[in-house]
Amino acid sequence: MKNTVVIGAQWGDEGKAKITDLLASRADLIIRYQGGCNAGHTVVTNGVTYKFHLIPSGILYNKAVCFIGAGVVIHPESFEKEFNELKAQGVKFDNLKISPLATITMPYNIEVDGWNEANSGKGKIGTTKRGIGPTYTDKMARIALKIQDLYSFEALNEKLDMILPIKNKTLEKVYGLEPYTKDCLISLCETYAELFRPYVCFEWQDMLNRFKDKTILFEGAQGVMLDIDYGTYPFVTSSNPIGGGAATGSGYGPCMIQDVVGVTKAYVTRVGEGPFVTELTDETGKRIQDVGHEFGVTTGRPRRCGWFDAVIMKYAVLVGGITNVALTKLDVFDDFDEIKICVAYKDCRNDKVYTTYPTDVFIHKYLEPIYETVEGWKTSLSEMKSYDELPENTKKYIAKVEDLIGAPVGIISVGPDREQTIFVEK
Repeated sequence: MKNTVVIGAQWGDEGKAKITDLLASRADLIIRYQGGCNAGHTVVTNGVTYKFHLIPSGILYNKAVCFIGAGVVIHPESFEKEFNELKAQGVKFDNLKISPLATITMPYNIEVDGWNEANSGKGKIGTTKRGIGPTYTDKMARIALKIQDLYSFEALNEKLDMILPIKNKTLEKVYGLEPYTKDCLISLCETYAELFRPYVCFEWQDMLNRFKDKTILFEGAQGVMLDIDYGTYPFVTSSNPIGGGAATGSGYGPCMIQDVVGVTKAYVTRVGEGPFVTELTDETGKRIQDVGHEFGVTTGRPRRCGWFDAVIMKYAVLVGGITNVALTKLDVFDDFDEIKICVAYKDCRNDKVYTTYPTDVFIHKYLEPIYETVEGWKTSLSEMKSYDELPENTKKYIAKVEDLIGAPVGIISVGPDREQTIFVEK
């Protein structure tokens, strides 16, 4: 296997964890490179369901080193909860490593996130209220705490002297929230230090150099359409889930990346606010939601559902650097008579047709999808093990998708379990 980045090609929740889990069996090093506990990844193996938020889902393979990179923001309490839940399921953490350069989500980041969401009115973003945006804001404003600060009293002391006057003034004057004392935060950081101590990798540079000639898997969170630069801004996350984000969040440069697998459902889902041209609010949308069990891993919120959108997928191939596609949840359409694919948008104000993605999301309320229809296959795919076994109408659907997006489909998922996966060799 080449050094591979696994990214979401839609708005997240595409089934990245299953694909990461499959590819992880061939990797020596797995790096989670961005995002935080706002991510939700589910892996089903041997009938057991594992849920991940911060810890790389490749941890299920005890042979690979799993590294939480510098681009990730870590909420300690969420990390501890996830760790304990996975440990109770028998997961081993001998090979877990954390970058000392990862940023800590502090309690005030979560308070600010909740305040912003509650008071944003029409500007509501639909965040998970996990403090991710405010943590990245602090990081860019150079007033964030890093994991490494927990292990140097001098650094922590000096940074808090710098941070607290700014942070407390903002908490009180802007948000009407309670300020924090230095003693309170030092005590909290001492607790965090003990939590992370067994896993912090201060020798991360030596570690990455050791793995340069081995197989590396880069694991992203969220999806291309939630990218802070290329997504449906401002209805986005606060980091770069695109393939290029792996080169900043992991510690490796772009020359180490050889393949980018874009994971996409056979339809589209979205959690939270923001434009969604192919969204179905009718019985068909409800049917996809029910059959696909479309509820968020992190929040439990029902996902908005719609037909496959080749416009956003073609865009994701371009800006995400996608070289290969993993098509998931194809089996959701097993009982459908026909399936629609969005091939373009039409502006209902002036009949202008868009075949490339319009990045001004505030015109999306005027856009209508232009569909092409393919016949369903009316056959269960769940037990099929090879591309040749697939019905002709399924192959036609896949070929249509490939033609529209300009990238090959290399992996097909026909169910939640590891074994319900087809690696395409045409």
